[in-house]
Amino acid sequence: MKGILGRKIGMTQVFAENGDLIPVTVIQATPNVVLQKKTIENDGYEAIQLGFEDLREKLANKPQKGHAAKANTTPKRFIREIRGVNLAEYEVGQEVKVDIFNEGEIVDVTGTSKGKGFQGVIKRHGQSRGPMAHGSRYHRRPGSMGAIAPNRVFKSKELPGRMGGERVTVQNLKVVKVDPERNLILIKGNVPGPNKGLVIIKSAVKAK
Repeated sequence: MKGILGRKIGMTQVFAENGDLIPVTVIQATPNVVLQKKTIENDGYEAIQLGFEDLREKLANKPQKGHAAKANTTPKRFIREIRGVNLAEYEVGQEVKVDIFNEGEIVDVTGTSKGKGFQGVIKRHGQSRGPMAHGSRYHRRPGSMGAIAPNRVFKSKELPGRMGGERVTVQNLKVVKVDPERNLILIKGNVPGPNKGLVIIKSAVKAK
C-alpha cells in the first residue's frame, strides 16, 4: 500500500497510442512530507502521517510548529494518514512524490463530494415522481412514510435533506500518466469533489 495527497485541478482528455480518447482528471500532488510513523507499540496500529501544502507561518499554532519541526519541515495545511504501508520504506522528514505511482497502475481516490444543499427525494435518492396531471396533487413528494403499526417513521427512511459534502472513494481507477517535473498525475475518469479540492490517492485494495 502507498499513497499521496493532492489537489484536483480539473478534467481534460488525452489520446492513447491507438487513437482512443481518454477522459482524465488532473491531480497536482506537490511533494508530501512524512511527519510521523505510527507503530503498533506506540499507537496500536501502523501508518504513516503525510503533510501536504505549506501553511502560512501566522496561521500555524505552537503544537503544529513543534510537530513539523520534528520532521525538519514547515507546518502543513493538510495532514492525513495512510495505513497498511511498509514502514521500513519511509523515514520521518522524507518527501513522497508522484513518481511512487507508475503509468497503468490501479488506484483508489478519496475526496469530499460537492455539497448540493437541501434536496428532495427525487434528486437525493433517485425516487420516481407522481403523475404531473393537474388533479394529481402528488408530483415530487416523498410518498409513504411506512406502515401505520409502529406509529413512527423508521430510521433510514429516505427523506429530503442535505445532499453531498460526504467522504467518497472511487475504486479501481487507472493512472494514465505521471509527470514528476510538474508534480501532476492523470487518472482515467472522474474523482469526487470540486476543483482545488483535497484528494487522497492510494493503491487499490480490490484490484485484480
